[in-house]
Amino acid sequence: MTPTDIGEFHAACRAVVARCPDPYARSYADAGLGLTDPDYVRVQCLYILNNMGSWRGDAARQSRATFKALSKKQKGD
Repeated sequence: MTPTDIGEFHAACRAVVARCPDPYARSYADAGLGLTDPDYVRVQCLYILNNMGSWRGDAARQSRATFKALSKKQKGD
């Protein structure tokens, strides 16, 4: 996971915090804003994805795609 990936993760987290109606997804995303370790980021993506199911719209689709892609990255990718 590259620094650019971490930046995309933080941007997606900010979108969740600002717009997602689910309080658990917002809480996990808010906690994700402080993460920089790739292993923790990957796991946090899974927590956020699991809780943002009710959120719809373009921002939701973009954030969901970012979290899905990053959750599949392995060490060294």
